[in-house]
Amino acid sequence: MEESRPETGSVVAEDQCSSRARGWWVPGAITVITIASVIIVTLSQLHPSLLLTNTTTTGGDTGAHIAMPKFLETLLSHGHLTGWDPGWYDGFPLYTFYFTIPDLFIAIGGWIIPYGVAFKLGTILGSVILPICAWACGRFFRLRAPLPTILAAATLPFLFDYTFTIYGGNLFSTLAGEYAYSFSLSLAILFLGLFACAVREGKYRGWAAIVLAVCILSHIVPGMYALGGAAVLTLVELLPARWGIADSALHIWRGDRTAVQVPRARILWWAVSTVAIGLLLSGWWLVPFGLEHAYSSSMGYTNVEGWAQYFREADAWALVLAGIGAITAVVTRSRFGITVTVLGIAFALATAADTQGSLYNVRLLPLWFISVYLMAAWAFGTWCVIVAMAWRRARDRRWEAADEEIWTAVAPSDLPWAEPGFPVGPEPQGGNGFMLGPRPRPRRWGPAAVSGAILGLLAVMVAVVPPFILPASSLPVTLGANEVTNWSSYNYVGYQGQTSYPEFHSLMQTMSALGKRYGCGRAMWEYSASENRFGTPEALMLLPFETDGCIDSMEGLLFESSATTPYHFLNQAELSAGPSEPEVGLPYGPLDVTLGVQHLQLLGVKYFMAETPQVEQEAAADPDLQLVAKSGPWTYDYEGEATTTWQIYLVKDSTLVTPLANDPAVLSGVKPGPASWLGSATHEGPALAWYVDPKNWKVELAQGGPSDWPRTPVRDVHPTATPAAPTKVSAITQTDSSVSFHVSRVGTPVLVKVSYFPNWQATGADGPWRVTPNLMVVVPTSHDVTLFYGATAANDLGLAATLVGVGALAVLFVVPWFRQRRRKAKA
Repeated sequence: MEESRPETGSVVAEDQCSSRARGWWVPGAITVITIASVIIVTLSQLHPSLLLTNTTTTGGDTGAHIAMPKFLETLLSHGHLTGWDPGWYDGFPLYTFYFTIPDLFIAIGGWIIPYGVAFKLGTILGSVILPICAWACGRFFRLRAPLPTILAAATLPFLFDYTFTIYGGNLFSTLAGEYAYSFSLSLAILFLGLFACAVREGKYRGWAAIVLAVCILSHIVPGMYALGGAAVLTLVELLPARWGIADSALHIWRGDRTAVQVPRARILWWAVSTVAIGLLLSGWWLVPFGLEHAYSSSMGYTNVEGWAQYFREADAWALVLAGIGAITAVVTRSRFGITVTVLGIAFALATAADTQGSLYNVRLLPLWFISVYLMAAWAFGTWCVIVAMAWRRARDRRWEAADEEIWTAVAPSDLPWAEPGFPVGPEPQGGNGFMLGPRPRPRRWGPAAVSGAILGLLAVMVAVVPPFILPASSLPVTLGANEVTNWSSYNYVGYQGQTSYPEFHSLMQTMSALGKRYGCGRAMWEYSASENRFGTPEALMLLPFETDGCIDSMEGLLFESSATTPYHFLNQAELSAGPSEPEVGLPYGPLDVTLGVQHLQLLGVKYFMAETPQVEQEAAADPDLQLVAKSGPWTYDYEGEATTTWQIYLVKDSTLVTPLANDPAVLSGVKPGPASWLGSATHEGPALAWYVDPKNWKVELAQGGPSDWPRTPVRDVHPTATPAAPTKVSAITQTDSSVSFHVSRVGTPVLVKVSYFPNWQATGADGPWRVTPNLMVVVPTSHDVTLFYGATAANDLGLAATLVGVGALAVLFVVPWFRQRRRKAKA
């Protein structure tokens, strides 16, 4: 019996060691299961079968967004990522004030798979990669297991957070059209991890710069989160290393006297160079965005106020955990916890302090909530580790106590099988004591690495999944998350799945046929909230998309991207029985089809589409409108059953290019920004005052012009007329990015009814100059004139910045490679 004991003990010990060696993969498997579970639950509520169906996505802003990547295909065919889109607002600079990268993926995908499918997959990309980016962030921060895995799990309740539906980041916002925000937010979180590694270890600086650039190019608001995180992390690294601010161990109020301080100059170099390269790489878009922002519009949305928006009852559990996490982060000196806590508080304060302006303050609110969820996850994981460590210490103390009893009771003569080299235990009276076997080797992973991750996954599943699978009557809470499945189903069945699709399709066919008969041109459609019967009240914005670019829509999705936007909404109020009036502060008038048609003529609109009897009655009496087509009658159910017949009119005397009877008057002291040109809530600017009264239209007001044009004070909207020599305009031709025409006389100013933007240039004419309300005037110097959309100094400067960034990025990757080759050669 005794001779067999060492053999048995040896086998057991060997089996234990080999079992532990085989178990190294368990935490990794749990991580994969966690991330996969988050993605599977997310996709399950987005209806994979519908995602792979080639329908035209509808729903909220998404129903209009679908037109943008399609036009980007045209820009890409000309080698551009930004350019002029004639489809909305008399034309506007597409992707100058909006974000390119998510739509770029969709446009490229549309060349490989059906476009409708590519669009759907592109819009959910940010939501799908969010758990992966959160996990990677934790890994790059060097968080100990199971924290990176729990960070990934925590993205599930954030994605299904139903306390906000349009601000950005969660699934509701993505389905409402904020998919660029979602993609950028995922990259912002990934960047935090990469930058944490770059600023402490000097690693991954190139990748951090690339991710930062793509983040900014995807959406500027999460880009602020990334830049704010870079600033906080840099400040943390500049603190004394002996303070022990780290994440690989729990230093509770204990510094690290052995820590070696990285030279602060090196830290600053790593930080500044990484961020600078990222900004330079995005310079081709960022510089024009900043320098030409005066030619955008502000919708003047009223900021949301009140502290209740930060502490939603539905998020109480996350807020409590995040609060515990904030305290724990300070106590344990966690770099991750301190950084995310500071970011969350900073963006909560920024939301509250944001002045009324072009940035709607609640766009910042999701950055507070993602910080809350990340900190809740970090707190949960950290306390799992703390509990596991306490349990392990208690277990070791029990083992030591048990060993003490054994060594005091057992003498060496009782252990003839003990092998030399075994650890020596306490010395009992009469001789040395020996252990029965070697102490088990330390685990490759602690118990919390697996149990904590499993508990974290189970916790978020309990918080999110029950509404998906249980009847509402059995739940103690009000349902919210389960609505995602309804939203996504509504969106992804597409326009084709709506009961009023036959009406929508017929109307698009009618407009396409009119374009072939009377010529392509712009259409103004009467707004009605009931147009939501098509899937979104923005459905008719798809006129260019559905007619292959022949019929443009005066209204478009990107309100802020055009300085013509306010004048369109003034027209909408005059031409709609139930206008939307979304831009705050404009002097909206009552229904007045006669004045509305005059405004359409001024803006070069060719077709007017009416659907309500009141508007159609006034339109029938207007001599400047010619009825050319009807679509209907159509019966629909929107807040009750109703019937409508669309009547489409040709707008007379609405030529795209017309000579001016009088020279424009140049405004003295006017600036290009909306506050000076259009006006603000406190004063009416010259362009707006000029536009609302047709008596002013005899003389265009100009932002600039030749020296022989008359000058007038900025407040004088009806200057004395200076007659111009008569001329005739013919052979008008328009493409996506140019307008050409012939004049019978040179030297006479000609009005081009295309929205002004600094990128427009002319050959065969001087100008163009901006004139009221936001159009262009040129003075022909030859009989044949062409205006084309080109590049400005801002574009050249931005491109130069990007080229510098590419060069710096190449150096960042190549220099370490050469150094490594040199070290190998010396070795």
